Formats: sequence, C-alpha cells, structure tokens
Amino acid sequence: MNDLRREFEQAARDVKGLARRPDNDTLLKLYALYKQGTQGDLKQSQPGFFDFVGTAKHEAWAQLNGVPAEEAMHRYIALVRQLLA
Repeated sequence: MNDLRREFEQAARDVKGLARRPDNDTLLKLYALYKQGTQGDLKQSQPGFFDFVGTAKHEAWAQLNGVPAEEAMHRYIALVRQLLA
C-alpha cells in the first residue's frame, strides 16, 4: 500500500500543475475519487439547497460509496495520467 499511497500523493501534486483546467465533470470526478481514496465512504450530510457546488461535490462523492479506498486511488491515478497525456 505504501507504493500506491506515494503514487496517489504524487498524482495529487501533479494534477495541480496541469496546463489546462479540466472541465467541471472531470473536476468532480477528481474530487470524489480523492475523497473516497483518503476518507472512504461519505459520512457528511448533504449541504444546503443553495450550495450548488457543495451539493455537486456531495453527490459525486456519494456515488462512490462502497468503492474500496485502494480502487479509488487507482482510478484517481489513472485519471490524472490521462489528463497529463
């Protein structure tokens, strides 16, 4: 798991240096995969109705409930690599 964790953390650093900002759907995927990989299943209540960004993030993360942290990390790394290519 240590190698996976290092690769995951490197991907998190790499994504900050992208030449172009990803579209909103991709940003939500990155957010959700990162959260699932670092914190596991969502345990927070849904944000208020008028918190559109918070609600979108909440829904994206909630869709990954049940996905093991290691799998989320692998998906995150793959997505970052795709964005870097």
